[in-house]
Amino acid sequence: MNIDPLQTGLALCVGISLAAACGFRIFVPLLVMALGVRLCDLNIDPALSWVGSDIAITCLSVATVAEILAYYIPFVDNALDTIAGPAALVAGAFITGGMLGDLPEWLQWSTGIVAGAGVAGTVQLGTTAVRAASTGSSAGLGNPIVSTIENILSAIGSVLAVFLPLLAAAGTVLLIFLTFFSLRKIRALIRKRKEAHA
Repeated sequence: MNIDPLQTGLALCVGISLAAACGFRIFVPLLVMALGVRLCDLNIDPALSWVGSDIAITCLSVATVAEILAYYIPFVDNALDTIAGPAALVAGAFITGGMLGDLPEWLQWSTGIVAGAGVAGTVQLGTTAVRAASTGSSAGLGNPIVSTIENILSAIGSVLAVFLPLLAAAGTVLLIFLTFFSLRKIRALIRKRKEAHA
């Protein structure tokens, strides 16, 4: 099996960047990947070429619209975060592994699981923490703003992943850094509030 390091590196950038977008919304990156396969000849594992089919694109389109709208419904948004956590891991692993079809199968999917699921899970953890902080500080009134920002970041990140993968990968690294930084800040605020009420 001949492996082109440059092509594999770019594919990894695409996969990880799309996986990061899964941390905001599950179906937006999957839909962008499907459209990329269908319209832009996005290189994907041949076994997964069905994602570019009419039925797959239709189903993903419906799921994307439903997911986006559901995050604007009070209390449903927080409930969705519980489901989105495991789903983001699966989607991140699927997308990243699917982009690495030139690698041996064991390396393709182990990379998808470690890198793709890891990145998606990290971003999802950050979005869940931000939504919980928004719910606690604004009684949920700020959540639609959070949802809108997440929708925009997921869409922009997904499109950049397909058309400008190096830029998207750099943005993903920055996003991971900001996620850890935000989690530390939120944890510190929670600790201060507990100490204040003690």
